[in-house]
Amino acid sequence: MQSLHFPWLELATFVPLVGAIVVSRIDDFDSVRRTSIIVSAATLFLAIGAWFDFATLHAFEAHDPWLESFGLYHADLFVVDELSAPLLPLGAMLYLATIATTLRTKVRRFSFVSTLVSESILMALLSCRAPWGIVVLLSLATIPPALEIQRRGRSARLYWVYMGLFVVCLTGGQSMIGTEDFSSIGVLVVTLAALLRSGVFPLHGWITELFERAGFGTALLAVIPMTGAYAVVRLVLPVAPAWGMQGIAIVSLATAVYAAGMALVQHEARRFFCFVFLSHASLVLVGLEMVTPIGLTGALYVWLSVGISLGGFGLALRCIEARTGRLSLDGYHGLSQLTPLISGFFLLSGLASVGFPGTVGFVGAELLVEGAVDVYPLIGLSVVIAAMLNGIAVVQAYFRVFTGVRREATATMGCRPSERVLIIVLSAMMLGGGLYPQPGVASRYHAAEEIIMLRSDLRAPDEAEEAEEADAHHAAAEKQVTVELD
Repeated sequence: MQSLHFPWLELATFVPLVGAIVVSRIDDFDSVRRTSIIVSAATLFLAIGAWFDFATLHAFEAHDPWLESFGLYHADLFVVDELSAPLLPLGAMLYLATIATTLRTKVRRFSFVSTLVSESILMALLSCRAPWGIVVLLSLATIPPALEIQRRGRSARLYWVYMGLFVVCLTGGQSMIGTEDFSSIGVLVVTLAALLRSGVFPLHGWITELFERAGFGTALLAVIPMTGAYAVVRLVLPVAPAWGMQGIAIVSLATAVYAAGMALVQHEARRFFCFVFLSHASLVLVGLEMVTPIGLTGALYVWLSVGISLGGFGLALRCIEARTGRLSLDGYHGLSQLTPLISGFFLLSGLASVGFPGTVGFVGAELLVEGAVDVYPLIGLSVVIAAMLNGIAVVQAYFRVFTGVRREATATMGCRPSERVLIIVLSAMMLGGGLYPQPGVASRYHAAEEIIMLRSDLRAPDEAEEAEEADAHHAAAEKQVTVELD
């Protein structure tokens, strides 16, 4: 395996952790915010550096050089490949955008220390391919949101129940994979854990609870990186039998249509966003199940487009909430003239998430539908129905929040400089990814080929054994027929 030219991954993992320690010792809230922005910006720089360094190697995977120099080299720790290379800067960018757009009036309620610790865990997770390392990091990632809920004086009991079940299933199932008698059961249990973490119906209650009880920024960072899909790719997809992948497809497709329908009838903005996200995350799982180059490429591209578009959509909604409080969708708020820039960005990011032509979501949605139709025509139709319902829900929410009788503001509601930078950067990514999608599609296609190759290598012994059993059964049947004829 080739080595990167600089230890980008280790630094991207440990810089936010060290930053959390430093921030915890600062008493002034403005200094805490500024320091957190600097730390998250440095993490983003390191993640982008790892991506570009990896691209110059023209390899399928590469690891950091520090582990090897200290004699601690492990092939699946601090490694970057075609799958994780763009996910690292995407995750770091979401953290920087969330921290930077936190208004000074909200810094006392937003936990910067917990956020930086979560960022460190995410960077380590996306740099890890060792199954038990992924299990440990996914388990650790469940703790900061629970602490955030408790710090706000609210009950985290339901969240702990779901996450406790997730950790038990994940560790128990992974311990059974590879054993002689319980490997199939282990795959089933790990699949259940991954689906729970992804929030598929009816295991989505913890996500709605998280958006209801935790801060909006904390909830966004807990779900937008889609670590459940990462668990499916790393832990389930390489070893799961065909029936396991079909099961994921069925429940994910049902969740995509169900969540899109639920988004249409929500009366509260946070729950609306929650169901829109659940629908899109489930569509990614549907594409992963097909295990075909086109379907996988579409799913992986939608994964990136959802991170960009729904990340921006959620942050736009968070910026509005920071000015007005929690939003109801029962009436018309008329905020378009008070916040015109956020209004336009809200509509652009929402349409990009549902695959509007010319945006980053269009290419992924097109590839996903094409891959689904080639394998299962009814799945392709269901994907189109889910996208249609999501589109109606997004436009309906836009009208409810930004149109209607003009609202008189008692304070300035214009964009802050950090919010303008966020809007410009994410808008450029959404439009640029739609108008010039070839680099992203090529990257996701290479990642899809790598996943299919890995699955073929790991499934080859099982398939050979199944073929031998089929040949033996066929020979026995022929022998029995010969005896009966004689």
